[in-house]
Amino acid sequence: MSANDTLEVIIDGTPVTVSQAVLDKYNQPGPRYTSYPTAPEWDDSFGETELRQAFREANAKPDPAPLSLYFHIPFCESLCLYCGCNVVINKHHEVALPYLAHLKREIDRTSAEVDRARKVEQLHWGGGTPTYLSTEQIEDLYSYIETRFSFSPTAEVSIEIDPRVTTDEHCRVLRQVGFNRLSLGIQDFDPLVQKTIHRVQPYEDTRRLFDYCREIGFESINIDLIYGLPHQTAESFSGTVDKIIAMNPDRIALFSYAHVPWMKKQQGSFARFLPEGFEKFRIFTQAISALTAAGYRYIGLDHFARPQDEICRAQDERTLHRNFQGYTTKAGCDLYAMGVSSISALEDVYAQNWRDVQHYYESIDAGRWPTMRGMRVSDEDKLRRSLINRILCHTVVVKSEVERDFGIDFNEHFAPELVRLRELERDGLVRLNDGRIEVAPLGRVFIRNVAMAFDEYVNRAEPALQRVFSKTL
Repeated sequence: MSANDTLEVIIDGTPVTVSQAVLDKYNQPGPRYTSYPTAPEWDDSFGETELRQAFREANAKPDPAPLSLYFHIPFCESLCLYCGCNVVINKHHEVALPYLAHLKREIDRTSAEVDRARKVEQLHWGGGTPTYLSTEQIEDLYSYIETRFSFSPTAEVSIEIDPRVTTDEHCRVLRQVGFNRLSLGIQDFDPLVQKTIHRVQPYEDTRRLFDYCREIGFESINIDLIYGLPHQTAESFSGTVDKIIAMNPDRIALFSYAHVPWMKKQQGSFARFLPEGFEKFRIFTQAISALTAAGYRYIGLDHFARPQDEICRAQDERTLHRNFQGYTTKAGCDLYAMGVSSISALEDVYAQNWRDVQHYYESIDAGRWPTMRGMRVSDEDKLRRSLINRILCHTVVVKSEVERDFGIDFNEHFAPELVRLRELERDGLVRLNDGRIEVAPLGRVFIRNVAMAFDEYVNRAEPALQRVFSKTL
């Protein structure tokens, strides 16, 4: 297609005409902004001393923040070829035994640094495949966590599950111990796509497990999909979307496939089959159209929810927040993360554990925190983080609110950024006026690009450094 070719699509109910030139211009590498500053800016010299200092500071605040806890279970029985997560592939489940023993020791050390008056408002187990663990291991680990932290009676307790390896017994035990939310990984129901990405998962089996989880009382079920996978087309993916609508989950995460073969070599095996340009754009925008027509609200970036969901209320009230678990209603929590590669995010610092199990074990065996790197954020970082959060969560920035919250003159402080935004306005991504910056329908698809306008690290980085990120579409 030529740069002058155009495509007419419906984005969240609004007709939009997009040129190939605009698509190519904005489909460039950029962060997903689960943090700001993003991980490439963190410092390897940040370690245990700095993290424990941050823990003490968090406890000593006049009104300490409540807690969000994250636990990483890295194990999978087989590798999904699209996967960019930190995983350990092993069919022999006894490999989990030393990992759980080390994880408990990290839980002991972390919980000792937390004032028990601070309540856990959110807990999440991710992976890998958390249901790689046996039901006995799940019960034991959950009980261990519960005895070392104080839980709010209204805590959001969630876990990621792979329907291919999760049994009914798993689901019963998860509900019994206290999990009230599930996230089911699906990605795509098309048989050719599943075969190519090495994740064969029949619709009938997935639907049966989904319905069973509804029966036993999970309060909210999310489904994960991925667009841009090999052999996908807008027409083939519409079949998957129709099946998801029929299942009627509470939330849907429709992630853009992140093609990073320089980091995940297995992805190179299907590179020639990937949809690109207008085709990938059509896959996403047709899914948006179908999901919104079925009654889902397009929250932003890659998330959808039923209108009665609390995430929609939070967006209406502009209290929605974004962290390493994606969109959340639990703004204001300090995130304490445990397990290999996990990332803690307090108000003033980020800290990441070692990404490989061996370094993780060695640190804990030596009596140290398994901290690989981190960063203490500056006041300027906090200001820009707040702006990026407002863009991604609320699709609007009200200048007077930022001026009130941070004591700045917005137009003066962000004069270069406002010049940068004028170009995005000409291309139809934003609407600018004296008092507000609003994300336009096309900008909601390229909302990472809008946020990047305020990222002083990305905008001064060398092109080679920006390459660590996946493309924004």
